[in-house]
Amino acid sequence: MRKRVTLTAVKALQPGQAIWDDKVIGFGARRQKKAISYIVKTRLKGRQKIVTIGRHGGPWTPESARKAARKILAMIAEGIDPVEQKRRERAKEAADTIWQVFEREHIEKLKPRTQQEYRRLYGEYISPYMGRKSLSDITLDDVNALHRKLKDKPRTANVCLAVISKFMNWAEVKGLRPQHSNPVKGIRKYPENRRERFLAEGELRRLAESLQQELEERNSIYVVAAIRLLIFTGARLNEILSLRWDYVDLERGLLLLPDSKTGKKAIVLSTHARKLLEELPRQPGNLYVICGHKEGSHLVNLQKPWRRIRKRAGLDDVRLHDLRHTFASLAARQGGSLPKIGALLGHTQSQTTQRYAHLLADDLRVLTESVGQHLGKIL
Repeated sequence: MRKRVTLTAVKALQPGQAIWDDKVIGFGARRQKKAISYIVKTRLKGRQKIVTIGRHGGPWTPESARKAARKILAMIAEGIDPVEQKRRERAKEAADTIWQVFEREHIEKLKPRTQQEYRRLYGEYISPYMGRKSLSDITLDDVNALHRKLKDKPRTANVCLAVISKFMNWAEVKGLRPQHSNPVKGIRKYPENRRERFLAEGELRRLAESLQQELEERNSIYVVAAIRLLIFTGARLNEILSLRWDYVDLERGLLLLPDSKTGKKAIVLSTHARKLLEELPRQPGNLYVICGHKEGSHLVNLQKPWRRIRKRAGLDDVRLHDLRHTFASLAARQGGSLPKIGALLGHTQSQTTQRYAHLLADDLRVLTESVGQHLGKIL
């Protein structure tokens, strides 16, 4: 049944309902869960097509949407696809303008820290270099020039490539660029000198003494507990700082994290880690294991006390993240395979764990020598 699409009729729509205009055939409004959209239903080249004009109230009204519907129907009568036309026009817009849509549709679905990094890299490096260019005009040469400009920052240069690639792939899916036109393809990444720092046994002993001194001199219970948990679990810093007691299963010896950098994750606790948690005092009304200075909050900044602790231990070059590397290196030296080490650390990709492969070499040499000695006796 057709009737006039008016403001009153639109506001009366219930979820799942639609009304069709009695004057402009094909023009209508429909309500999904909450949002009301103005649409045009017609046929183009023998196929039914529904074109969305926009949402009610932002800035569309029944009158402005009806005018837009007439224009769309006139274009279709001439054989012009209005959706494709709109895509072509949008593709001519500046990359900065389209990036805002990419933020809403893609970036805002990512984890908060990833969102922050995307925005930082685009704002600091990508936008100043190519943000004013039309999205459709960005070429391999443009991206290559930016990559070369950042050659003194190889990791930043490579991560910028990844961000641009995601942006361009999204644009292809949206029809804003031709398929297989991603300008990042074919650009070789710079080799990154990953900083690998593992603590030797003597260094770990010095660190243990410094932690004990910190506890005795400053009574920094939660600071020391956080660092010891990092050592005993190989967890990421934020996983320990934001750890809540309802994530801790002491009976089974597990930390059951509902979310992490790689999603849902379980961390297996050693006897020492479990004992540490059992003896750690809980603050009434605080959900967090590592309590902060503010009531009911967790510790936010571990860097300042860490600098003091590592200096006392003579470990000025050691970062908190190196404690995770140290855990992995010890696991390798204890005979752990790369898949098992990856499982302990919560890696989702095997190449991430591959950096510890060289630590297995000593065990392989011992095994090779043993096999060689046995063969030597036979031969």
